[in-house]
Amino acid sequence: MKTIKGKLVDIVQRDIYNAILTIEDGKIQNIQKAKEEFSEYLLPGFIDSHVHIESSMLKPSEFARMAARHGTIATVSDPHEIANVCGLEGVYYMIKESEKVPVKIHFTAPSCVPATEFENTGHSLSSKEIEILMKEPKIVALGEMMNYPGVLNDDPEVYAKIKVAFDAGKPVDGHAPELGGERLKKYIRAGISTDHECTRLEEALEKIENGMHILIREGSAAQNFGVLHPLITTYPELCMFCTDDCHPDYLEKGHINTLVSRAIAAGHNLFDVLRVSSYNASKHFRINTGMLQLGDPADS
Repeated sequence: MKTIKGKLVDIVQRDIYNAILTIEDGKIQNIQKAKEEFSEYLLPGFIDSHVHIESSMLKPSEFARMAARHGTIATVSDPHEIANVCGLEGVYYMIKESEKVPVKIHFTAPSCVPATEFENTGHSLSSKEIEILMKEPKIVALGEMMNYPGVLNDDPEVYAKIKVAFDAGKPVDGHAPELGGERLKKYIRAGISTDHECTRLEEALEKIENGMHILIREGSAAQNFGVLHPLITTYPELCMFCTDDCHPDYLEKGHINTLVSRAIAAGHNLFDVLRVSSYNASKHFRINTGMLQLGDPADS
C-alpha cells in the first residue's frame, strides 16, 4: 500500500482539490481531502478510444513507449490489419506483446476480416473465431463494423458477430461514413454504439440524436477535430478522442495530449475536455486506466 499526494482533478465532481490517494494492488482504494497545499496535479491519463497500432508500423511495446511520453495511459486498439494477414495468430501476438508495457492496451475483436468479400487476404475471421476472442480479458468490444451494407441487408454472419459481442456483454464499435436517415437508424438499432468516421458536424449531430457516441478523430490519415470540436461543449458526455491511424512521425510529436491542448485553446471547459479525453472511453468500454501525475504547471 502506498499514498500519492497532489491536487486532484476530479472530472465527475468538476472540482480540483488537495487530496491524498491510497493505492493498493494498482488501484485507488481511498481518496481523502487534505488541508495541506500540494503543488503537483493528479488527473486521469489520456485514452485513445480507437487506434490501429499496426498503422504506426510499430509493435505494441514500442507504440506504448512513445505514447506514454505524451500522457496516454490506455488505448482501445483494433488489430484488424494484422488479422487480415495472420488471423487469430496475429491478434494473439498483439495481445501478448502488450502485456508488459507502460500503457494499458485493450483490443477489439476485428469484425470485418476481410473488410469486404471482394478482397484477397491471408485470413478471415468468422463469428466462431470472434466468439473465441471475446473470452479474452483484453478484448473489450467488437471492432468497427465496416460492413454496414451487411447490417442493412441483414447478413446472418454480420448479425452473428454482433450477437457474440452482446452475449459477452461488450459494446460494438461502428464505422458508417455519411450514413443517415432510416439507414442510419437501422444500423444503430443493430446495437452499434459508436462512430469515428464523421467528417461533418451535421453528420455527427444526427448520429448523436439517434443515440451514438462520436469519436472525434485526429490522426495521420484523417483530421476531423477542427470540424467536430464544438461537440465537446454541447455533448461532452457523448464524445471521445481517437487517432484511428497514428504514424510514427505523428506519434513522435504528440498524441491525445495535442487534442486536449487544442480543445482548451479553443475555449472549451477544462472538465469537459478531460472527460472527453479519458473518462468517457473508460466508462463506455468498461476499462481500468490510471492516474497521470504532473508537476506544478508554473514549472513547465
